[in-house]
Amino acid sequence: MKNKNSSGTGLRSSMYVVWTLVLCIVVLLHQKLQAQEPVPVPTMDSIIPINLEEVIVISVFKRGISHKSQPKPLSTLDQYLESSKKVSMIKRGAYAWDPMLNDMTSERLSITIDGMRIFGACTDKMDPITSYVDVSNLSEVQVKSGQQGAQHGNTIGGALDMRLEKSNFKSLGWTGSVETGYETNNASQIVGGELNFSDARFYVDTDIIYRKADNYTAGSGEEIAFSQFEKYNLSANAGYKVAEDQKLLASFIFDEARDVGYPALPMDVSLARAYIGSVSWIQSKFVGSFKNWETKVYANTITHVMDDSQRPDVPIRMDMPGWSDTYGFYTQTELSVDNHVLMGKLDGYYNRSLAEMTMHPNDPNEQEMFMLTWPDVRTLNSGIYLEDKITLKEASLKFSTRVAVQAYNVADRFGLNSLRIFYPDMTQRQTRVMKSISAHYHKAFKGVHFSGGLAYGDRSPSVSEGFGFYLFNSFDNHDYIGNPDLKNEKALESHFKLALPLKNLEIGVEGNYFHTMDYIIGEIDPVLDVMTIGADGVKVYTNLEYANLYNVSLDMAYKITSELDWNGSISYHRGTDQNGRNLPFISPVDYRVRFTYGDGSFSGSLSLSGALEQNNFSPDFGEDRTPAYTLLSLSMGKSFSMGQDRLYAKMGIENIFDTYYSTYADWNNIPRMGRNFFMTLSYAIN
Repeated sequence: MKNKNSSGTGLRSSMYVVWTLVLCIVVLLHQKLQAQEPVPVPTMDSIIPINLEEVIVISVFKRGISHKSQPKPLSTLDQYLESSKKVSMIKRGAYAWDPMLNDMTSERLSITIDGMRIFGACTDKMDPITSYVDVSNLSEVQVKSGQQGAQHGNTIGGALDMRLEKSNFKSLGWTGSVETGYETNNASQIVGGELNFSDARFYVDTDIIYRKADNYTAGSGEEIAFSQFEKYNLSANAGYKVAEDQKLLASFIFDEARDVGYPALPMDVSLARAYIGSVSWIQSKFVGSFKNWETKVYANTITHVMDDSQRPDVPIRMDMPGWSDTYGFYTQTELSVDNHVLMGKLDGYYNRSLAEMTMHPNDPNEQEMFMLTWPDVRTLNSGIYLEDKITLKEASLKFSTRVAVQAYNVADRFGLNSLRIFYPDMTQRQTRVMKSISAHYHKAFKGVHFSGGLAYGDRSPSVSEGFGFYLFNSFDNHDYIGNPDLKNEKALESHFKLALPLKNLEIGVEGNYFHTMDYIIGEIDPVLDVMTIGADGVKVYTNLEYANLYNVSLDMAYKITSELDWNGSISYHRGTDQNGRNLPFISPVDYRVRFTYGDGSFSGSLSLSGALEQNNFSPDFGEDRTPAYTLLSLSMGKSFSMGQDRLYAKMGIENIFDTYYSTYADWNNIPRMGRNFFMTLSYAIN
């Protein structure tokens, strides 16, 4: 499927970009004229390190959080993440998009829920961890770049930690809310509610949400078949204050999706189910001068079933179930000494990943074929993380390090022998050591903030990279085979951030550079034969000598009036290997502009977003040139007081001009949704 890019759409896109640039220039000139007035310098008793971190606030109808900042309160978590400055999403359908940070996918990231490690059960990455929670049970998503995210596990690109919403012993009594929403493009229906109780000693939060959508249509009315989905999510959080400085907390999430279509892939999902639970102990006073002690134990189990039974004319029908079970813990505490704040964390997890494939011939006289695509890989990881924040005069330093030991065991003898066809000397068990170290500096001078740092980190291969057996990648049309002899991937990282606050205007420039050694990627092995009918060849995961990735962004926020805000951003990305070959899934230049209005009970926003043509694509990995596009969206909301209760209504239009487009991150150029009207209603009971 190729992108359409009519001259009319291209003209509109060009006009949008021109008007956006004109608007930026006008705002900057206006600010320059007013910047002659003295700018008050904030006084600071102490300097707190500014980490390369972004916090995405989740606001459905949360207590104490305003809807005004959210253009679409009941959007999926995928849409919330994609609205952030740092995160982009690989899209294979309308559901379960795969997050990327610094143009790196999940193998190079640490993705957690309240600090809990969770691993998907799908060999095709159709169930990212973000698909097993919902905006209804989250308060925020913490996005940390590079080794700033090493607290949550070994990483190259960074970390995403999805924080669950908790009442936290506020004396609120019984509260609740109901929410509903509808979208016209794919007849999406959303129904949810929560019931909570909280006082000074005890709280319990419960939540349920249901989503169902039909096929969506792209710009100009093209229906995208197999893009439907149905999902519901239930969650509960509870806390009991044993003593004033001692708390016992527990959480549970049940998430299930059925009949999920993936139009960019040859298979769909009949079932994706997760059970996620944890128990935590928090103590503000620990031993001696140590404080803020937190210990958590957790467990989660995921079942994922791919099948192609709804697809017409398949050469051979396949069932591909997968399972992932994880058990883990962490314990951490802090110590303050003079101008140092020390933090130590010990963590560990045990994961079991198993996936299989059964092929059913159309001829009943032929035998079924079976193989293990993940050969029951058992992973045991234990690590220690240490951090030191040092407060200086008008400056601060942060040093951190992490060391982890990871052991693999291929437990299934049949799967082990299958891999030994390619690696006769392969051992059943292997152990790897992973390391991370970083230094971060922050300086404040007359209201200007500068931060920067250097870091080193490495990661071990993922289960697919190390032990995958004939995993078909429909993007480049190749089968993939894992390589247990891979070296750890290593990265040297440098980053900076400059924040310049002027009168009513804030300007920020941020950038990072990753020199990644032993970069893991699939390369063609011409000797091997394909397993998938129609595949172009077989790729084996290997280590490149190195790869380089660059990211630079400019952000601006302008307070036009007390009610009207404007913010905009533009970013540049680049990724190449040692031979100058483009890496896959590297974003072209993208930009965003948004006006936000809030006056009492009324709010509204007008947003423009888009990207330039993708010229630095990677044909070796199935990419082609992605045309430029620009989108315009509008939303308006109104809140109503009904005694002590509140009603909030919001409606809007996405992709107003029904633009037909796909982005660099859309699998097989699958087009994104066309014009879409939405409406949400939220009623809070206090």
